[in-house]
Amino acid sequence: MVETGRRALRYIKILHTVVWVLFVACILGIPLASWRGKHGLAAFLAAVVLGEVIVLAINRCSCPLTAVASRFTEDRRDNFDIYLPEWLARHNKTMFGAIYVMGLLYAGMRWMSART
Repeated sequence: MVETGRRALRYIKILHTVVWVLFVACILGIPLASWRGKHGLAAFLAAVVLGEVIVLAINRCSCPLTAVASRFTEDRRDNFDIYLPEWLARHNKTMFGAIYVMGLLYAGMRWMSART
């Protein structure tokens, strides 16, 4: 049973990390798409990330995968549920939240300037 729990936790951590990478790619892609004049793509990426923000808000700022992972370990370090360095897992929402907002501001400015 213990090995089954370890295996389940490993799969959850892999899934959580893959999802994290996809959202980071979306966040970083917003200003890049906007810079290239692909405002529709930037808006799509922003909407994808907004969906995750809503999910986090509904779950009291916690990813649903964290709750699933917590069933398989007593560990509660900041990175117990994801393959990230502990410092990055601890500051993840703050860092990428700021990058997301800055990317939205940049995309909004680029979109407005393209309309004039």
